[in-house]
Amino acid sequence: MKLVVGLGNPGSGYAHTRHNVGWLVIDEVARRAGAAWRREGKDAEVAEVRLGPGAGEKVLLVRPLTFMNASGRAVAPLMSFYKLEGAALLVVQDDLDSPFGLLRLRMGGRHGGQNGVRDIIRLLGHEAFARLKIGISRPPAGWAVPDWVLSRWRDEEKGDLNELVRLGANAVEVWAASGLAEAQGQFNGTDLRPPPPPKPAAPAPVQATGTTRSAVPDGAAGAGHTGGRVEKTEEG
Repeated sequence: MKLVVGLGNPGSGYAHTRHNVGWLVIDEVARRAGAAWRREGKDAEVAEVRLGPGAGEKVLLVRPLTFMNASGRAVAPLMSFYKLEGAALLVVQDDLDSPFGLLRLRMGGRHGGQNGVRDIIRLLGHEAFARLKIGISRPPAGWAVPDWVLSRWRDEEKGDLNELVRLGANAVEVWAASGLAEAQGQFNGTDLRPPPPPKPAAPAPVQATGTTRSAVPDGAAGAGHTGGRVEKTEEG
């Protein structure tokens, strides 16, 4: 059995904010599997799915109801109850340090300022679990980080957001069925940002014109010489 946790905040007011992209991804996984959400205690909603070929791998999708900063309260008891090791946990999170359009998976590492991950590490007592990071970019000039992560997606971002959510759900399915290395190989190159504009072509070299005398001594140039006009020497 494996556990996939989508980080976010409960309530309709947070549903379309950047901080809730983890919920969007696991909601898509649940939708594809036709799974229903149910309350698990006071701190989480869960949905059971099977992912992969044949009978598939049993996976418990988790939406913490604790608000972001206390996400560990929803995750640690489930890990303990099902007697799962860190390798069986995938946390889907927003990532300020990745540009919007970038998706990547990694194992372990520090929380990077993501308070939900911070609290999960604190209550599990280790960092040895996988993360699926969805880039939301650093805040623009004049924005505080809390305001940025709780801001809604702009209309012009929604097309790429839908594609990131689709690919994120694909990555969850591959991780569950085939493991982290396979999922990394398939999805860590995901980058929906437009390519940079091509560099301008270097200007063509300016060719010499006029009747400037060639620097090649008279009579020294062969028949193919084109570096200027060669004048005939006077005959004595």
